[in-house]
Amino acid sequence: MLMSDKGYIFQFLGDLRNNNSKEWMVENKTKFEKAKRIWVEEIEKIQNRLSKYNPIYNEVPARSTISRINNNRMFHPEKPIYKDFFSCEPGKKNPMADLFYISISPGGSFPAGSFMGGGLYQLDKDMLTKVREAIDYNGDVLQGIISEKKFVDFYGGLNDDPNKLKTAPRNYDKEHEYIELLKYRSFTATRDLTEKEVCSTGFVDLVEEAFVTIKPFSDYLKQSLTFEN
Repeated sequence: MLMSDKGYIFQFLGDLRNNNSKEWMVENKTKFEKAKRIWVEEIEKIQNRLSKYNPIYNEVPARSTISRINNNRMFHPEKPIYKDFFSCEPGKKNPMADLFYISISPGGSFPAGSFMGGGLYQLDKDMLTKVREAIDYNGDVLQGIISEKKFVDFYGGLNDDPNKLKTAPRNYDKEHEYIELLKYRSFTATRDLTEKEVCSTGFVDLVEEAFVTIKPFSDYLKQSLTFEN
């Protein structure tokens, strides 16, 4: 895919950000469909590359892994009508898929802008309980994963969690060896992307590196959700 093709996506999203209305979208539907088609084609390449690690990535249609452009305004009426980003969860809805996510948008950095990474974000009570039970049992494994040089060099370590507890969670000793991990409510790691990186011919290679690097982290979190001590 030519660099200019993916650049078209950024141009469209930038225009949408400045003209976020139903009227504008109707007038520019053809541009939206073109940008979406380019993104789907890129996801097809990504899923084909990831399929060498797990064949399920070739079994899930690329179109079904991207999010809808419309925002859900039922509970957040203050949001604009349309999202100003394109995203993808490779293997979406397949329980065998890894916790991996890609989002592209003009400018900014995580959680805005373009980034890729994975993990579990804003866990509900039951899921958070499971992850904490796993950390209580073998927190050394998770600590080892997020401290590994390749992980730190690529992702910078575990993302900061603005909702992290100030004190020990209920039923855990404040002197617990992994008390800082137990305080987290989201477990994510992301790497910002530049428009140049996304538009480059080596983007799929970079996504593969991101996927391989985060897979042990994803595996640990997925296993923790079925943890039985």
